[in-house]
Order: sequence, then C-alpha cells, then structure tokens
Amino acid sequence: MRIPLSWLREYVDLPATETGRDLQEKLVATGLEVETVEQLGAGLKGPLVVGQVLTIEELEGFKKPIRFCTVDVGRANGTGEPQEIVCGARNFAVGDKVVVVLPGAVLPGDFAIAARKTYGKTSHGMICSGDELGMGDDGSGGIIVLPPEHEVGTDAIELLQLVDEVLDIAVTANRGDCLSLRGVARETAIAYGLPLRDPALLDVPGPNASGYPVQISDPAGCDRFTARTVTGLDPEARSPIWLRRRLQKAGMRPISLAVDITNYVMLELGQPLHAYDRSLVQGAIGVRRAEQGEKFVTLDGAKRVLDAEDLVITDDRGPIGLAGVMGGANTEIADHDAGAGTTDVVIEAAHFDPVSIARTARRHKLSSEASKRFERGVDPQAASAAAQRTVDLLVLLAGGTADPGVTEVIAPSGPHTITLPADHPDKVAGVTYGRETVVRRLQQVGCDVYGQDNLTVTVPSWRPDLVEPNDLAEEVIRLEGYENLPSTLPRPPAGRGLTERQRLHRRTGRALAGAGYVEALNYPFISDETLGKLGIEQDDPRRTTVKLVNPLSDEEPALRTTLLPGLLEAMRRNDGRGSHDLALFETGLVFRPTGDEPQAVRLPVDRRPTDEEIAGLDAALPRQPRHAAVVLTGAREQAGWWGKGRPADWADAVEAARTIAREAGVELIVRGDQHAPWHPGRCAALFAVVDGTETLVGHAGELHPRVIKALHLPERSCAMEVDLDLVERAGTGALRAPRISTFPVATQDVALVVDASVPAADVEKALREGAGELLESLRLFDVFTGEQLGEGRKSLAYALRFRATDRTLTVDEASAARDAAVALAAERTGAVLRGA
Repeated sequence: MRIPLSWLREYVDLPATETGRDLQEKLVATGLEVETVEQLGAGLKGPLVVGQVLTIEELEGFKKPIRFCTVDVGRANGTGEPQEIVCGARNFAVGDKVVVVLPGAVLPGDFAIAARKTYGKTSHGMICSGDELGMGDDGSGGIIVLPPEHEVGTDAIELLQLVDEVLDIAVTANRGDCLSLRGVARETAIAYGLPLRDPALLDVPGPNASGYPVQISDPAGCDRFTARTVTGLDPEARSPIWLRRRLQKAGMRPISLAVDITNYVMLELGQPLHAYDRSLVQGAIGVRRAEQGEKFVTLDGAKRVLDAEDLVITDDRGPIGLAGVMGGANTEIADHDAGAGTTDVVIEAAHFDPVSIARTARRHKLSSEASKRFERGVDPQAASAAAQRTVDLLVLLAGGTADPGVTEVIAPSGPHTITLPADHPDKVAGVTYGRETVVRRLQQVGCDVYGQDNLTVTVPSWRPDLVEPNDLAEEVIRLEGYENLPSTLPRPPAGRGLTERQRLHRRTGRALAGAGYVEALNYPFISDETLGKLGIEQDDPRRTTVKLVNPLSDEEPALRTTLLPGLLEAMRRNDGRGSHDLALFETGLVFRPTGDEPQAVRLPVDRRPTDEEIAGLDAALPRQPRHAAVVLTGAREQAGWWGKGRPADWADAVEAARTIAREAGVELIVRGDQHAPWHPGRCAALFAVVDGTETLVGHAGELHPRVIKALHLPERSCAMEVDLDLVERAGTGALRAPRISTFPVATQDVALVVDASVPAADVEKALREGAGELLESLRLFDVFTGEQLGEGRKSLAYALRFRATDRTLTVDEASAARDAAVALAAERTGAVLRGA
C-alpha cells in the first residue's frame, strides 16, 4: 500500500518537521512493515510553469513528425515573449494549456534543461509529459494537457504536487485495515499520540423504500449491500488534478471521473466500490452463487466460465459483476472520449465473505485491488459511509444530483466480544503492563473495554483479525514496543541434548569435511528417467518410489530412493563451470516404500486430529533411512613441488565409507560386487556386523561408463553410498579410547598366494582370528599378480603388528602367532606362503 505523506496529513496533524523517514521509524516500531520511502520530485528545480500553446508549425523532412511551437508562459521567462519550443508529441493543439520547463531548470534524474538547436530550430525549453516529470502513467499517452481554468505562468510544481514523500507499506494478510489511508492514519495517530480525523465519520441518510431494488440470495456470501444512485452527471467532466495525482502517487492509473472517484474512496476508506451505468442495468440488482458453467465477460475483456462457488452480482439478464473481484463489461461506465458518456450511475458498496472472494480470485487467476482488500477483511460498517463519500464527490465534481433513495440490505449480526484476564498480556510478554495500560492500548485500536480483573472487549468492526485473547495481547505488546521486551534465553532442562544418532550424523559430516569433501544439499526429488540413466533395473527396490500429488516440477515427481542423482547432478553442473577436481558429500533421508503402507487419510481441518488418525497417517509413511553418499572426480591429490599428485579412484570412495564407519566404531568388510550404477569390475560391497549378522550397508566404486555417458559426467567418476542407520546399529556404542601398551611392538610380514577370486576380506578375517589376542593391527600393503605366480593367482602382502599388554614378546611368541594366522588362512582360503 502506497501512502502519500501529504494525503496522510489530512487525517493526522503531524508536526511540520516530521519527514517520511521519521514516520517510517514510528510505524515499523508498531509492527507495520514500511519497505521504502520514495522521495517524489527529488532534484526537481524550476522554472516549471503552465503555458498556453499559441502556434504550431509542422516541420517537414524528418523521419518522425516534429512540431515547432510558440507557447505563452507569461512573465516566467523574464520577457513575457512567447517561448519557442520544438516538440514531437501530437496529443495537444493550439489553445491547450500545457506544462513547460524553461532553460535553467532540472528535471528528475538530474536532467538539466538548456536552449539547444535541434531539427534546424532552437528550442528554448520543453513541453513536458508525465513520465518526464516522474508522475508515472496518466493515461494521456503523451504531453500533459491541463484544464483550461489554470492561469498561464502558474507554478506547475505546486499545481501538480510533484514534491512529496510516499511510504510503501507491505501489508500482512491479517491487517486488511491498513490497505487504506484511514487504517494507516489510525496507526499513525496511535504512534504519535495524536487525534485522528476519521474520514468515515459522515452524516449518512438512513435506508428507505425508494432506493434501487436489491435482492440478496446468499446472505452468507454477502451480509451487507448498500446501493446509491446519482443522476445528471456531466459526461464531459474530468477528474481534477488533485484527484488524479493522489491516485498516481498511490500507484493507480486515472481512467475516468466516476471510476477515479470509486478508486479514490477505496484508497481512502478501504471499502471497495463499483459504479454501474444505470442505463445498462436491467431490473433489480441481485447477489447469488453462479450456475456451474455460466459464462460472463469481465471488465478486462476476458470471457470467464463461472464455478458454482463463485459469488456474482446480477440483473434480470444474468451476471453483471464478479462479486468483490471485478465488474462486468455489460454495465461498464462509458468514457466521454469514446462517445456519449455515462450520466446516471448506481453505486455499490457491499461486504462479501473473505474466503469466498479469495477462492474466486485464485480460481480465475484474477487478483484485483478489490479482491486484495475483501480477502484480508473489510470494515462492514464502512460501506454506507463509503457510498455517501462517493455520492458527495460525484455531486461535487460531476455536477450530479444525489437520488434520495437509499438501499441497505443487512444480515443481522452482533459485534465480536472477547473476554480476557487483565494480566493476560503480562503473562504473554513476560512484562508487567498493568490494567490501565492494557485498557488504554486496546481503546486506542478502537476496542470498547469493560471490567476490572476480567476484561470484556468488544472488537472494532475494522479489525476482523482480533478473534481471541492472544490477538488482544499482541496489540498491547506491539504498541508498547517490541523493542522493550526483555531478551531472555530459555534454559534447557538438564540432561537433554543431542541423541547418539544425531551425534553420529554430525561426526560423519565433520569427518568427511576434514577428509576434503564439500557438503552439497540437494532437493529430495527424482524422476524415473534419472533412475533409468543410472542403470537401475525395474525390479530393483530403488525403482519403487513415492509419487507426489503436487510436485514442484513435473519432471521430478517422486521422492528420492538414493542420494546419488542429486550429487551427480551437482558434480556435472560444477564440472561444466570449470571446477574439475571435485569431492562432494551429502547426508539425508531417502524414501523406501515397501508397498504395504496403507492409504493415507485426509486429516480434518476443523478440529485436532485424534491419536488414532495421527497414528494412521504415520503408518502410511514410507521407511525413511538416513544415508550418506560421496562423489569424486578429477585429482584427489594435487600436483606440486611435493610430487605429481594422483587422480581420484574407486579406492578413495571405499576409504570415504571407512571414514564414516570409523566414526561409529565399525570395521567395514569389503568384497567385490556388481551393482548399478557402478562399474561391474570396480564395485565394492560394504558389509558390517549388525546384531551378530554380516549385513550389506552400502556400495562404493567407479561408476559404469554407460552411466557416465548418460549423465554427461567426467570420465572415471567414483561414488559411494551407505545406510547410516545400519552403520549406527553396527556400532558398539560410545567410542572407547584404546589402551596403549608400554611394551615394544613385534612386526611380522607375510605374503600369501591365493586364487584371484578369493576376496582379500576373507583372507584378512582368517588372519585376525588365527593370530589371536596378541594381534594389535593388520594392514594389506601390497597386491601382486604376475607370470611367476601362475594364471588366476594373486599375492596379498600383510603387515602384522603384535604386542602384549604385560610383557615384551619373544621372537618365538610373535612367530607362533603369525604361523597360527597363516595356518587358519590356508585352511579357509587355500592360501600358501609366497616362496614356500
């Protein structure tokens, strides 16, 4: 809502020194969001005067029409002689009054005016349009043509009200009263402690039988309808400058006098109005619900197919207006420029159901100034005052005659009353305001307050958002100042904090970040097409997805079953922008439906759901395990003076999984596997012991070349994904620091030759069991294949570290433990010592 400061001063006697910035600070303190304060006419410098066109000479030989004019500007130019001006506009004629800027003036945008030669003539100034003066669109499409009554030489800066300040207020959905000068003026008066001149306090005649006939078929949709008639309007009458300028400053374009007046009163009082050409209305005006499929043409020329829930204004022919949204083309006020203008009008000032108007506006994608106000709440008591104000302005400015007939159709209703303890705002804010302060603040917003310890508060008609005690408490708190509330941090109960699961998730992120990975957060949406590009077969559980009813994008309508699509897309995007060495990770939920989930029920909105209904909704949710995933490409170690560096490969993806497992105190078991989207020869299955059983927790390795090609990824890209929930279950609880022995270590190396098909994990498991308690650590440090080993054979070299906690091991003890380990490996895997 744009609020011109000069207009606002008509209702509140602000100090003359008070600026728009000062008012902005006050209003923000009371809870209104003033986004900007626009300085109109900033940098504008005269002389800018009213002139009269004396002669017009058409200049020939140019690509566009050019006119050489002489303009009478009185004594404003110091000589009294006609001013010679070159102008390209064609919407004015000899004798018209125009706005002239003379040499030495400066227009908005620091545009200095000087005499200059152009089109073979010297132009001493400029005839101005509204855009050149910063006025915006005035509907003329060219030069400003003033009414003939303005004297030549008059200062146009003051005449056109070019210097002003305009506050742009972002009105929230609950403060529809502030979509008007009346509402903002009330807030201003409260903020400054000044009296308010309420523009709605008018003498309004009572309803009588001679008013225009109105029939309300849906009182729930329209609980108040006021109709007034004005006849004998001058069809040539135009909106005066002050009216047009106020509309422009408020962000509306002047159209015609009758329409401008209804818009002006709407801005002033917050009550939307509509003016019908009485000669085009046939019979009584009615309000009803539309018939399904009924057709209607609105003022914007669009043909609307109506819904049975739409509220419409009708006459004997059918719909003549979409109630609270937009009028119909069949009763539009005629502009005198288009021929015979309208002389008799019927004024509608009604109050419509906010929910109905909001739904109609959204259904037809037709948001109007009227609908914005109705759906936020309009003061129903202001309808008759707004109609009277409109009638008064039409009589004053268009020479019309107010018809004595007054129609008011009102559905019976009482004022809304709220009961609250006088100390309720104190309890909400944690500040002691006292009863007197609470009563005073509520009375300032228009409430009637009675009672002592328990207050009975009657809410004003213009504040439909005040419905419960907490709303009243908020009014007291905001007017007393949010900045005066003490800042007190809540004290959490002792013994509460992060769960072990949450700690593991955080440790996982820190560990991966410490290993050089960058976290990438992605949307949890995927498409079946992407899963197909990953090479995932149709019978794979990852292809069973949860489809969204209202997805953000039709291209990704399902919830993810794996983290890899989002990470791989992030890698592709960053690689395409020049970042070729990438290591990204993400932790998050995936959604794995089993197909056994029951159909979710739609919960009620008029009451709190029962425990059974909530439990049924929970039962309909799919399983949502938390996963961790990484993707890598490019250099894992950068080249430099320290060496050549190396590219990322499948082993780095496996090590990322081990990094995550170590945070949970879990030792992963790694075996070869074939699993999409990984390369069948470079894919590792990751296992962990969960509840005593070896369980698959994830995969790692190099991506399949077909996947890389389908997703446009860099060659040899690698990835890893593990189920964090399973890794947590495999953990042994809180990590315990190992006991460090003070005795020396004994190191024994063994090289075992096994069949190429034997997993290194099986050999390692046998060595650990065979070595017994003296084994401190075991590490695979070399893998060798060659002709000397034979076809289909490989050599695995391990470093075994033995140490006792209570003594120094002898060579015989260390050798015995090593031999026992080798013997068990030979028994289980067929391993033989290399060279034996």
